[in-house]
Amino acid sequence: MPKIFYLLFFMVFATQAQTKMSSTEADALKTKVKALASATQTISSDFIQYKHLDFLDNAIETSGKLAFKSPNLLKWEYVKPFKYSVLFKDQTLFINDEGNKSNVDIGSNKMFKQLNELIINSVKGDMFDETEFRIEYFKKEANSLVYFFPKEKKFSKYIEAFHILFNEKGDVVEVKMIEPSQDYTKIVFTNKVLNQTIGNAVFTN
Repeated sequence: MPKIFYLLFFMVFATQAQTKMSSTEADALKTKVKALASATQTISSDFIQYKHLDFLDNAIETSGKLAFKSPNLLKWEYVKPFKYSVLFKDQTLFINDEGNKSNVDIGSNKMFKQLNELIINSVKGDMFDETEFRIEYFKKEANSLVYFFPKEKKFSKYIEAFHILFNEKGDVVEVKMIEPSQDYTKIVFTNKVLNQTIGNAVFTN
């Protein structure tokens, strides 16, 4: 088959795989996601993280567990191929790098504080603030894909866009953070459980 047919087939397939939502569909998605986010008090999930860097042929793959407790307790615990945890708690970022502990006061740093809020909101999916983001909505097979582009220039120096994939229930199944260099971090959630009791002991460093 000539290359042009492969190209045309790929373009048609890509168009079918991801199509733009109508305003009615976008409004319905926002309503569904916001309702689920407001009802979510805890999240526990496994995750796989892919870090793509332009100078590497393959993405760096790590895996671990996430725990969230409303309103603002969030812990990322990496278990493979190394042990590393990041805990957002009481306006402080706690880091445990295989027993080497450190912390950062994010309450006094506007950029860190905003990043903390964005990470929490991205896990819940509730980022539909058009004063903060330019937003684009797409259908991707049975799921919904939303692009969030930060409007604030200082923040967009670090993150060009968030791509969040929602399932049919309006729950987040994938978050992709794209840097201006086009390097990106993609996090895929599995075995996700909402509103199951999580003890405070989980959120220790």
